[in-house]
Amino acid sequence: MRDYFRDWIEKVETFILQVIFEERHDWRARCTRAGLFLGSKLFQVLVVIRRWLYNVRILRDKTLGVQVIAIGNLTVGGTGKTPVVEKFARELRDAGRNVAILSRGYRSKPVALHTKFLNKILLREDQTPPRIVSDGKNLLLDSNMAGDEPYMLASNLKDVVVLVDKDRVKSGRYAIEKFGCDTLLLDDGFQYWDLRGRRHDVVLIDRQQPFGNEHLLPRGTLREPPAHLARAQTIFITKSDGNTAALRQRIAQFNQTAAIIECVHQPLYFEDVFSGERMGLDFLRGRKVASLSGIAQPESFEQSLVRLGSELVYAKRFADHHRFTQQEILNAINRGKKRLAQLIITTQKDAVRFPKIDRRDLPIYFMRVEIRIVAGANDFQDCVRKICFR
Repeated sequence: MRDYFRDWIEKVETFILQVIFEERHDWRARCTRAGLFLGSKLFQVLVVIRRWLYNVRILRDKTLGVQVIAIGNLTVGGTGKTPVVEKFARELRDAGRNVAILSRGYRSKPVALHTKFLNKILLREDQTPPRIVSDGKNLLLDSNMAGDEPYMLASNLKDVVVLVDKDRVKSGRYAIEKFGCDTLLLDDGFQYWDLRGRRHDVVLIDRQQPFGNEHLLPRGTLREPPAHLARAQTIFITKSDGNTAALRQRIAQFNQTAAIIECVHQPLYFEDVFSGERMGLDFLRGRKVASLSGIAQPESFEQSLVRLGSELVYAKRFADHHRFTQQEILNAINRGKKRLAQLIITTQKDAVRFPKIDRRDLPIYFMRVEIRIVAGANDFQDCVRKICFR
């Protein structure tokens, strides 16, 4: 029953995405688009009202007396945010800061429903401590409890505290009191306005789809109007190909003072999902491979496999944040074998959601990536220095 409900949800998500990006044109799609358009107009009003309430101090933000870096997007998913969060955390840690990453833990296992219900009825503040994914020394939770991105960040950053809680004021206070942190990184935090203080806003823009289809949710993928870029102090253009003059002009319409940094996601190595064996990038050259992914924009991942010299003979895509079953992986193995694939490649974000499997007729590797700055490196170092010595 649980798997049936999950599959139904993913089918609905897929249908909605096809409607949003106008890949479907039947009567159901047209009616759905009309409804989503009305919904996006209402959503825009709510976004503007919420921002106004914070500006006039009816809704109060809080400060914790430490440096806060909020890293996020204007759009939903697919900008490659996690490697940028990792890059900032690594640079700040190396510069001597005691860093904690605060995440809301998208699709992590939620707090018990009855506990939340009682807190609401009794007007009681939630005293549940944040989930400690990493205490800066040990990885303490799995991806099911932590969420995909927090688990991946904690795995890649062994000496950085990673906490999960929807209330990041609470988790920030916990990071300061329990771990002595002096720098808080808000993962997906551009729209999180409860925590201000000494704050630096970083926004990621995907060069391939900078503002989605220009519509706000639910008709499009924008969380806020593009004009709200004005709040950012630093803007990352991700997946850059160097041809960004037009995009920079568009950004300048909304923000002429932010530092603009361009980056690409660079493969580092391949690692066996189950054994941990690592292979270099030339490992794929001349091989027939199958890909398996459940991410927002799988095209970039699949194209990178081809650029590394492989022949992509089979590609299986699932919805973003899909939690794989053993049978789904075995199905991918069987179909890959039929097309003479020699191995299966997935992303690190997907690999953390893999269950144990009974047989491994094909080896399964994930591709480890990091960002490489291709323009604006000095601006990035200036940004880090300002944060460290502010």
